[in-house]
Amino acid sequence: MDIRPFRGWHYRGPEISTQIAPPYDILTQADKDAFLATDPTNIVAVDLPHCPPKSVGPDECYKAAAKLLTRWQDKHVLYRDEKPALYAYEQSYTWAGRHHVRRAMLCGVRATPLGVDVIPHEHTFAGPKADRLKLTTVTKTQLSPIFGFYEDPIGVTEKLWESAPEEPTLTGELRGVTEKIWVVTDPEVIAEIREALKDSPVYIADGHHRYTTAMNFCQALRDGGLIDEDHEANFVLFALVARNDPGLLVLPTHRVVRGLDSSFRFSEMLDAMKADFDLKQINPPEDISDADAFLEPYGKGAMALLSGEEVWVAKRKNEEAMRQAAPDQCDAWRNLDVAVLHKLVIEKALASWGPKEENVEYTPDGNAAWHAARSGDAQVSIILRGTPLKDVEAVADAGEAMPHKSTYFYPKLATGMILKPVE
Repeated sequence: MDIRPFRGWHYRGPEISTQIAPPYDILTQADKDAFLATDPTNIVAVDLPHCPPKSVGPDECYKAAAKLLTRWQDKHVLYRDEKPALYAYEQSYTWAGRHHVRRAMLCGVRATPLGVDVIPHEHTFAGPKADRLKLTTVTKTQLSPIFGFYEDPIGVTEKLWESAPEEPTLTGELRGVTEKIWVVTDPEVIAEIREALKDSPVYIADGHHRYTTAMNFCQALRDGGLIDEDHEANFVLFALVARNDPGLLVLPTHRVVRGLDSSFRFSEMLDAMKADFDLKQINPPEDISDADAFLEPYGKGAMALLSGEEVWVAKRKNEEAMRQAAPDQCDAWRNLDVAVLHKLVIEKALASWGPKEENVEYTPDGNAAWHAARSGDAQVSIILRGTPLKDVEAVADAGEAMPHKSTYFYPKLATGMILKPVE
């Protein structure tokens, strides 16, 4: 990948807790209202002009967002760095009782067609891309980074932090995560990192719609003869995390199923699974905050089925079943726990009771899924292990997309730490 530094815009700081927000696509109108009630200069005022952002909104709301961004820049709510920089970005947090630190580098990555240097693992949809394209077009700014991971050939993370000032430029707290930014402008360090990463691809962890939008935006400008290959619009704001970073957590996304036909019986669902799975009933657990640890004693591919007070562990025993259920998919895809779940459980064992997309809720919180099943709020909850990075890479390298909601990279990147202009 071709990376380069840029002159970013950011809040005055150093404390910016009230001005940053989670990514736009996980926020509701109520979330936006709450952030703005605390601080009217919160980034959601610009980044979420139309809610929900699943489709494009009226022109007026995007124009208002662009006008507000310009006002913040003119009034010095936002400042632009004088020199091109790489930004050292650290998030520290607690998950399942353990403290973690994840480090990323904010930089521009040259926009290339998907599969060339930038490798996707999800499908994208037209509505969200139209919303982001209109916002980028009017603001001329990339407001939130794409989350990518890569093979770190030289210890880029260490080199970046060794060159960073002692104190961070920006610090914030967002939903239990401590967010920090350091600005690195040393041209020798930047040149060394650029050279080291030139042959390394980046895998998109989160932000497929934003990346595709940025790629389409710059391609349209190039096709129109409006920019050359060196223009800032060719480079997309990324947060790059080394794949061996100990703070890079990929959480499972559990399934909570409601609204099935009233004739649904959990025992009949288990009977329908017996041809493809070995099933074992276990004692109800006290805690499923760490689903990987909960399922580890039962081996690779184990998942848990919860209904009422019953808890069963299922392991696939029939390899041929997935080849029959997904003949057009590669082996790497067919071996994913989440693929097995959807093809052999939701689409097969549950087929008699008519599950549809709207019947399935997704959550990384194992205890929430357990509570829903135990309380009778859900007819069945299904607990999965997290998808290993190597499996994400294998599917992406095969040119295929992961099943819906296969990964949950935690924590989400904050929006508003650094903004990247595209002009």
